Amino acid sequence: MQENLKETAELPEAELFRKAREERNRVWGNKIFVYGFLYLSTYCRNDCAFCQYRISNKTEDRYRKSLQELLEAGRRFADDGVHLLDLTLGEDPYYVTEENFCRLEEIVSELHTKIGLPIMVSPGVVTFEQLKRLRQAGADWYACYQETHDRELFKKLRLKQDFDIRRNARLNARKAGLLVEDGLLTGVGEDDAAWLNSLEEMRKDPLSQVRAMSYVPHECTIASTAGETLEECRAHELKGIALMRLTMPDRLVPASLDVDGLEGLAMRIEAGANVVTSVVPSGRGFAGVASKELDIDNERRSVSAVRRQLEAMGLQLAAAGEYADWVKKAQAEWEKV
Repeated sequence: MQENLKETAELPEAELFRKAREERNRVWGNKIFVYGFLYLSTYCRNDCAFCQYRISNKTEDRYRKSLQELLEAGRRFADDGVHLLDLTLGEDPYYVTEENFCRLEEIVSELHTKIGLPIMVSPGVVTFEQLKRLRQAGADWYACYQETHDRELFKKLRLKQDFDIRRNARLNARKAGLLVEDGLLTGVGEDDAAWLNSLEEMRKDPLSQVRAMSYVPHECTIASTAGETLEECRAHELKGIALMRLTMPDRLVPASLDVDGLEGLAMRIEAGANVVTSVVPSGRGFAGVASKELDIDNERRSVSAVRRQLEAMGLQLAAAGEYADWVKKAQAEWEKV
């Protein structure tokens, strides 16, 4: 498989993207899913070198959103037609302790009960028992990004974290009945061999969604790869999206609005993505991850803006129940494995 992946990666860009679109259309048709992004907490106990919310950044304005704020934003998302609520937080020392983990369970349960959309939760590394509790509370997905599968590069990116513990959290989530997402970051020092190896490792793991995203540096984070511009990082990301689509055709592959906003959506969809992530409610103080303010309060990260863009490309948002039906089917199929 590694050799086939290498050969595919060497295809001319236009051909690679064309093949990726054809494969997406073959498996998924012309339907695109949209995720509503709710950044619950910007507190984190980790010091990841690439993240502006790292614990060592003392200048960051941080917040924890209330349950009421989350419910209001979730209702708006449901009315707008999103398919999933993406509930994200750093490894917030408040929520990940055993004493307060029940608060996170309560949030998931209330969103599940009162909004009724599938829920993805991203609390970082938590225990198997906590993952089971999140599933029982109503979560459908667990996202936990490795960012690289090169162990030496991992040490430079996720400072003082354990590679295997993080990977095992995803494996435990699958055992707990959750669908699982992993992701890569491009422009952080990866060479071609490490990058292709990451794609192969992700292909082998029990994942239902895989993502590639360009690194956006900030004053408090590391610089991008020496000599590599955002345009070059983006080219690597687009190639990653296409290769994920071709080598993992039955998995969801996101196009994030977090790097370039609405302006960057078309190129990622053209590379083979079939999910739009990081739609953020405007006027409610929710941040993005890589670009915490980009296109949020001008409504260009709204469902309506995404819908117009997709329709101009001859694509359409999936109907309200199509994504929920797919989630149930995917969960049932994994139970057989």
